[in-house]
Amino acid sequence: MTPDLIFPLFALVIGMLVGSFLNVCICRMPKNESVVFPPSHCPNCEYQIRWYDNIPVISYLLLKGKCRGCGTRISLQYPLVELLNGLLTLALFLRFGPTPEFLVLFLFCSALVVITFIDLEHQIIPDEISLSGIVIGFICSFFLQGHFWLNSLLGILLGGGSLLFVAYAYQWLTGKEGMGGGDIKLLAMMGAFLGWKSIPFIIFCSSLVGSVIGISIMLVQKKDSKLAIPFGPYLAFSAVLYVFYGRQIIQWYLAFGTPAGR
Repeated sequence: MTPDLIFPLFALVIGMLVGSFLNVCICRMPKNESVVFPPSHCPNCEYQIRWYDNIPVISYLLLKGKCRGCGTRISLQYPLVELLNGLLTLALFLRFGPTPEFLVLFLFCSALVVITFIDLEHQIIPDEISLSGIVIGFICSFFLQGHFWLNSLLGILLGGGSLLFVAYAYQWLTGKEGMGGGDIKLLAMMGAFLGWKSIPFIIFCSSLVGSVIGISIMLVQKKDSKLAIPFGPYLAFSAVLYVFYGRQIIQWYLAFGTPAGR
């Protein structure tokens, strides 16, 4: 097998293995439980999962989606998270190669996977991820080319400040809280990792996607605008989109909006 195949395959496997740990974070962090102890086990029968039953995706297929101990159905979320993180890692490696940018964005995207699934189920964004992510993202900026630390710092201020302004303005106009503090800290974390130029794109894209999906859900469920819809997944999707295609989309938009001949 040639290196052109070995290294991408290695990235895929590493991403899936990390995805297995992300599942632990997704299940335990909302309950304020340790992600280290006790070892992985069945929540129904307490059967401690052996290493051969914890191989990403493969073990789920071999066990036919059931616990070896009691036969309880295992959530499809487990292989989905493993596969998703593996594919994200592979895509990052193919895009950036074995570079510091790849390592930083691998950490960033893995955190977004955890945030997305927790916010979808519990409508919370753990401070342990967003606040520590702000610090880690800023520290990582010193190891990237150019004066990225300043870009990162401005990203933190613009990311957190913009949504904080929107939240206060909405509350002042309506007397109701329309955006949680978790979203504000999450966007600040995104600014720390991606820089200030990413913030307008992420806000616009997440608002657009969130509006389309939110309205569609309300029409299908026939519920009014009081329906609570987590915004974190839309922010996460937009941030990942920016990582891979953000600059190209912005350049296309600017070129599309420029009158011919100018």
